[in-house]
Amino acid sequence: MIRREKIMIVFAVLGVLLSACGGGGGGGGVGSSNQEPQPSLPAKTLSWEPPASFSDGTPLNPLADLQDFEIFLRQDASFGPTDQAAAVVAPADRPFNLALLAPSLSRGTIYYVSLRAVSTSGMKSDFSPTASFSF
Repeated sequence: MIRREKIMIVFAVLGVLLSACGGGGGGGGVGSSNQEPQPSLPAKTLSWEPPASFSDGTPLNPLADLQDFEIFLRQDASFGPTDQAAAVVAPADRPFNLALLAPSLSRGTIYYVSLRAVSTSGMKSDFSPTASFSF
């Protein structure tokens, strides 16, 4: 059975897009964007747009300023400055398949995701609004 869920996460507009196809289980470590997802996990695609500014209010020019995006995952929605990114994605690597983070994700667990933009000079945006998903 194929199941599709869509939620739009856009930094500036406060939305996120998650798209899912039905499927199964999980396992344990963090993958990278150039690895194949675990075959037992369904695809969950995270799509987003860059924010309009960095956390200090400095305008962000996506074509000139962006180095990468940090993707954060938690089992609660309390993201903070001490959280470690689960993945770092180049601007050209959007959208991102969350199943690539397997096997650190488990089937049936609700996860929360948030993103931050990082500039070439190291400036960071605020965390995006959170979205939740599960496999």
